[in-house]
Amino acid sequence: MLKTLFWGVLMGVTLSIPAQAVSDGSKGSVKTRASVAKSARKLVVPPVEVAYSELSAAQLVVAGNVALGKIPCELSAHVSIIANPQSAGRFILELGQEKHFLEPVLTSTGAIRLEDANSGAVWLQLANKSMLMNQKQGKRLADECMNADQLRVAQALQRNPQPSLLDPLVIEVVVPAAGIGRIQEASATN
Repeated sequence: MLKTLFWGVLMGVTLSIPAQAVSDGSKGSVKTRASVAKSARKLVVPPVEVAYSELSAAQLVVAGNVALGKIPCELSAHVSIIANPQSAGRFILELGQEKHFLEPVLTSTGAIRLEDANSGAVWLQLANKSMLMNQKQGKRLADECMNADQLRVAQALQRNPQPSLLDPLVIEVVVPAAGIGRIQEASATN
């Protein structure tokens, strides 16, 4: 029981211990919930030093464009993104009780992509919105997240929508009038 309690405290899990006496498995050893909780408080967990790998210059450029702060999302949710104080270019994202440690990933599209390899969380930041997905679970955790700048871009896109890839291509050719006269003159002399 104490081993389970130790790992529960280490991992930040609250364990429920019944009010009656608790046996730790040894013969004749019975402890009350109060004594087990008291021994758990004595456990001191040293801070964990995390070794981060170096980020490339391109990753640091991407990190410089990440929107920070509390960002509202759809369904009254919000995410909070702060710079990781232990490592430049990395971020801590919180969604409710979940905490993700993200680092920039380069993309070919220019979208800002941050990933937490351990949890599978992926934060995508576009010009008009952001979203949080979990690759391991295959679902979106938060969508339509917009800071003030993204909201302005989204509103501008609603007022002036971009053409669809499926719309017919219209090419307008503008030829100056002086150019037409020269072409006609050249063909008339030949």
